[in-house]
Amino acid sequence: MACNRAIHRRSPWLLYRSTFNHRLTMAQQQMGNQPMIVLSEESQRTSGKDAQSMNITAGTAVAEAVRTTLGPKGMDKMLVDNSGSVVVTNDGVTILDEMDIEHPAANMIVEVAQTQEDEVGDGTTTAVVMAGELLSKAEELLDQDIHASILAQGYRQAAEKAKEILEDNAIDVDADDTETLEKVAATAMTGKGAESSKDVLAELVVRAAQSVVDDDGSVDTDNIQIETVVGGATDESELVEGVIVDKERVHDNMPFAVEDADVALLDTAIEVPETELDTEVNVTDPDQLQQFLDQEEEQLKEMVDQLAEAGADVVFCQKGIDDMAQHYLAQEGILAVRRAKKSDIEALSRSTGARIISNIDDIEADDLGFAGSVAQKDIAGDERIFVEDVEDARAVTMILRGGTEHVVDEVERAIEDSLGVVAATLEDGKVLPGGGAPETQLALGLRDHADSVGGREQLAVEAFADAIDVIPRTLAENAGLDPIDSLVDLRSKHDGGAVTSGLDAYTGEVVDMEEDGVVEPLRVKTQAVESATEAAVMILRIDDVIAAGDLKGGQGDDDEDEGGPGGPGGAPGGMGGGMGGMGGGMGGMM
Repeated sequence: MACNRAIHRRSPWLLYRSTFNHRLTMAQQQMGNQPMIVLSEESQRTSGKDAQSMNITAGTAVAEAVRTTLGPKGMDKMLVDNSGSVVVTNDGVTILDEMDIEHPAANMIVEVAQTQEDEVGDGTTTAVVMAGELLSKAEELLDQDIHASILAQGYRQAAEKAKEILEDNAIDVDADDTETLEKVAATAMTGKGAESSKDVLAELVVRAAQSVVDDDGSVDTDNIQIETVVGGATDESELVEGVIVDKERVHDNMPFAVEDADVALLDTAIEVPETELDTEVNVTDPDQLQQFLDQEEEQLKEMVDQLAEAGADVVFCQKGIDDMAQHYLAQEGILAVRRAKKSDIEALSRSTGARIISNIDDIEADDLGFAGSVAQKDIAGDERIFVEDVEDARAVTMILRGGTEHVVDEVERAIEDSLGVVAATLEDGKVLPGGGAPETQLALGLRDHADSVGGREQLAVEAFADAIDVIPRTLAENAGLDPIDSLVDLRSKHDGGAVTSGLDAYTGEVVDMEEDGVVEPLRVKTQAVESATEAAVMILRIDDVIAAGDLKGGQGDDDEDEGGPGGPGGAPGGMGGGMGGMGGGMGGMM
């Protein structure tokens, strides 16, 4: 009886299980014993270690593409697009922007360079190479069955400690320390197209940045315009403390130059306004037509008279100027420019102190700005308007020269990087020695820190320290030096307390970088560490890649027989083909 009662108590579960199995069997019979398909037939899926390995390979491939450009002895890349346009540069973000990269994980590494460029303006190659090495070291630990989440946690701990070490080793710089600022600017240009003239250009960059610095110490590099001129030597580049407008005076009878000019800025047209409603006027007499014309001329004359009465000597108009208004302005001896860019108008407002007027009827003498000189000048065959000798030049213009268009473009990229680092130095007031010195100190500090980290995260911190060594090692390789010997020398110096010792790529010796004047902003290094770590962690945490259809650059339809879409062989093959396509694109362009 007891046995029967026990069977009775279990019978509801047995009945449910029997019913479920029966329904499952019926469903399989109806589907012909086929597995249920959730993804579309065109989809590709790669999971687990295959997905991690594929993404790591993509990330490291991007880093390898720019690694040879790092440092003062870095090489250049020639990038040729589909239309045949050529770019020759060793600027990391420019190379990655121009390359046709389509792999999603590779694009995450490209974003590292873009973030570095936006935040600091320099150090893009450093950040990308660092991210690639972090992925490479992580792959070794993944092969040892260290979980990706543990790696991610260890990398984040190491990045936080790295930023602390960098800040502890930073050197304070005063905003008035022009000599150090020029060293920062020159360091950013070393190894680039502007290196031969870096002393002259560094002086211009620092003067430009100091001219536009705000009261709170911040620098908006948008207030520094860059004009390029093909022709002449790079040493002939100059800084105009004011604004250059790429326009000409609108009438030949206007003066070429005006001294001690009162400047009016308009974002409205000097024209007869059109009616808002569609109207039709029937003219039956020629005198009536003449009256209309006379009335328009009178309106234009009144506009010009208002500008003259306010005391304007020079007028910059964002919109059009009627032909008759041009005639009246010339009669008044006013130099006028039409259809100036909005950015030029805003720069003129900051530079001259003029207010931008939307209604000519409201203009008064207080709305005008002042410039000691407004003149139309020739630059390499182009006529432009120079607005100079302003009391408080909150907007300046750099004129960069070079023998060819490619040279000028590369100089411009170098100047933009240099402006970014000088601005960061003025804002933060802290710099670090260059030549791999901070990275060597970081690696040593992180290895010491790893001993205090418990669990498997210690392995991740040690891997982070090994990855940081890629920067001084790459500097040595690109300079034609033995990387092992250089690293040993650097570590020996830093172990002895010489924290500013770095690698001189020209002599191959380990020297004091601070004394040699090789310095860069603290923010360049902290941002590089932060961006590289976040990108590496994001890629490592991906264990499943689901692609809706073939990734571009894949192997195509010919490979479908070797493994269907979504099958174990098909997915990695398609994705691997994507990488192959990207690699082919790189090979064709470099």
